[in-house]
Amino acid sequence: MLDADQVRRTVAWIAGEQHRDGALPWFAGGQLDPWDSVEAAMALDLGGEHARAAAAYRWLAGRQRADGSWAAEYRGGVETAPGAESNHAGYLAVGLWHSWLVSGDEELVTGLWPAVRAGLDLVTRMQLPGGAVSWALRPDGTPDDLALLTGNASLFQALRCGLALAELAGEAQPDWELAVADLGTALRGRPEAFADRSRYSMDWYYPVLGGAVTGVAARELLAAGWDRFVVPGLGIRCVADRPWVTGAETCELALALVVAGRRDAALEQVAAMQHLREVDGSYWTGFVYPDDARWPVERTTWTAAAVLLAADALCGASPASGLFADPWALPPAGMADATAPVDWLARGAGTVHP
Repeated sequence: MLDADQVRRTVAWIAGEQHRDGALPWFAGGQLDPWDSVEAAMALDLGGEHARAAAAYRWLAGRQRADGSWAAEYRGGVETAPGAESNHAGYLAVGLWHSWLVSGDEELVTGLWPAVRAGLDLVTRMQLPGGAVSWALRPDGTPDDLALLTGNASLFQALRCGLALAELAGEAQPDWELAVADLGTALRGRPEAFADRSRYSMDWYYPVLGGAVTGVAARELLAAGWDRFVVPGLGIRCVADRPWVTGAETCELALALVVAGRRDAALEQVAAMQHLREVDGSYWTGFVYPDDARWPVERTTWTAAAVLLAADALCGASPASGLFADPWALPPAGMADATAPVDWLARGAGTVHP
């Protein structure tokens, strides 16, 4: 699928897009959003660029607001879309837990734990009746009534990563445990709690990718949407009714397929999207296949990162490869069978006391 030199080129390309102050945007000079910046930082850690990944996380921590939120978009370090979204507030927890598994950097965990805690505290305050989490704060600081399935599935993973970090820090977070339990129930059985965005492929596979739906239910869910979204030999559509395949979504589907035990299908999807790769290791965001055209005309750090995360989940190259591949590699809070015997703190990860 990818040889070692190709992986190194992709990591080097992501590193080359990073700003000197640690900011990790979509591409050099482009926009930065917290969720995608964290994903790109995880890829840097996978490639041995831990100092760069840590700098990206510290850049984010340095711009967290007093309420635990981040702006939805930055350019040149300046807020250009000030809205506060819940999935942005939560995702640093995933990146920091991933970094801990890869590097064991106690100083980084200690330094960023307050930012993770503030972000996830905000997420729990944004939870709506019924378990779903509001997608954003209104201008008056109250949660909007709308909840998005993809963002909530990502938050399910983020809260569980937060609980793992809380155990490292020696600080129990019972509110997060209650929040993720209600959220898991909503993701598995309350479709009415979320806005109908079923034409987007992410709403199809993200409940599996985030770990809320597992086992037979995961396989059935992925099978149900397969013909609607998968374009053989090219990847998957971002939107069901558009002839546009996107690399990041294809690799995220591959991660969900690994969770569902369909590793061969996952490998096939990562291989299929390699037509988006350039010789320098970068990846185009997407491809409109009737027009034989790259679109948008951009190569993004988060697309390249999704490729590396999928490759790691498939080959188990890093100590963090189970984070996306194995839903039981995290505390069992919120899982459908939370009583299952698991040793989630694999490899004796230890304890960090800030």
